[in-house]
Amino acid sequence: MFGKLDSLEERYEELGALIADPEAMSDLGRWQQYLKTQSDLTEIVTAYRDFKKIAREIQEAKTLLDEEEDGDMREMAQAELDELVEKKAVLEQRLKLLLLPKDPYDEKNVILEIRAGTGGEEAALFAAVLYRMYTRYAERMGWKIEVLNANLTDIGGFKELICLIQGRGAYSRLKFESGVHRVQRIPTTESGGRIHTSAATVAVLPEAEDVDLDIDPNDLRIDVFCASGHGGQSVNTTQSAVRITHIPTGITVSMQDEKSQHKNKDKAMKVLRARLFERMQEEQQQKVASSRKSMVGSGDRSERIRTYNFPQNRVTDHRVGLTLHRLDGVLEGDLDEIIDTLNTADQSERLKQMD
Repeated sequence: MFGKLDSLEERYEELGALIADPEAMSDLGRWQQYLKTQSDLTEIVTAYRDFKKIAREIQEAKTLLDEEEDGDMREMAQAELDELVEKKAVLEQRLKLLLLPKDPYDEKNVILEIRAGTGGEEAALFAAVLYRMYTRYAERMGWKIEVLNANLTDIGGFKELICLIQGRGAYSRLKFESGVHRVQRIPTTESGGRIHTSAATVAVLPEAEDVDLDIDPNDLRIDVFCASGHGGQSVNTTQSAVRITHIPTGITVSMQDEKSQHKNKDKAMKVLRARLFERMQEEQQQKVASSRKSMVGSGDRSERIRTYNFPQNRVTDHRVGLTLHRLDGVLEGDLDEIIDTLNTADQSERLKQMD
C-alpha cells in the first residue's frame, strides 16, 4: 500500500512542476489535464502526508517516553502517544478507502426507471410515491430532474416512469437503488381497511454518452405512431410517438410525451443508450469469472431490496439489515442515512478483498 502511496505522491510533485512550466501552458488542453489529474490526487496525497507526519510524531513521542524518568511527564507522554496511535489508525483506514478503485461512472447523470409491479393500481400509486421520494432527494442535492416518459393511470399512479437526473455524483449516490421496493399499507383503493403488500421496480442506469458506446444506425428500427393516453384514447392525430428497437439485442424503447417526433426520438435514444451501456457493463463483468458480487451492488432488478411499512412508519433495507422508524422523513427525500450505510457496506466489502 505504501509503495503505491509513494508513487502517487511522486506523481503529484511531477504534475506540480509541469503545471508551473511555461512550455506546458502553451498546450491548453494538456495543461488542463495536468490540473485535473493533480486535483484528483490532492485528497489522497494530503492524507498520506498527514499520515507520515503523525508517524514521525509517534517515533518522537516513543523516544521521549523512553528517556523520561519523571512519573507525571511519562504519563503525559504516554497519553500523547496513545492519541497519536489512534489518529494514525484512523488515517490508515482512510488511505485504504481512498486507494479503492473508483467507479468510473460515479460522476455520471442517471436514467431512473420506476415500474409498477405486483399489486395492480396500488402498485402504480406506490411507483408515484417512489418518484416523489427521489424528486425530493434530488431537490436536496441540487440536482435537476427531467421526465422522459410517463405512463399514468387514471387515479394518479404510474405504470412506468422514466426520468433523467442531472447532477454531480448522481450515480454514486443512487446506484444501489436498483431492485424491488415493497410497500405495506392500506390502499386508498381499499374500503375494508386491510393492509396490502405491493411492489414497484427501480432501475438506475448511468447516462451513456456517444463516447461510451458506438451504436450502428443500421442496427436500429424506428417506428412512428400516434400517441395515446389513458385507456388508449387518441391524444393527437399526428405521428409524434416513437419506438426504437435495437435489433441485435431486442431492446425496445417507446416515447410519446412530447408533441414533437424529433424530441421523442432524442429521449428514446437517451434511454436506449443507457440500457445498451448497462448491457455492455453486465457482459464485461460476466467475462471475469472471479468478479465479486457485492451484497449491495448486484443491481438485480428481481431482488427485493427494501420494504416500506406505512402502519409502523418503518423502512427496512434488507441488504444491510438497516431499519429506520421514520418512513415519513424518508419519503420526503431524507435518504442520506440509507445511502451512506449502503456505500459504507460496499466499501467494507471491497476492503476485505484487498486484504
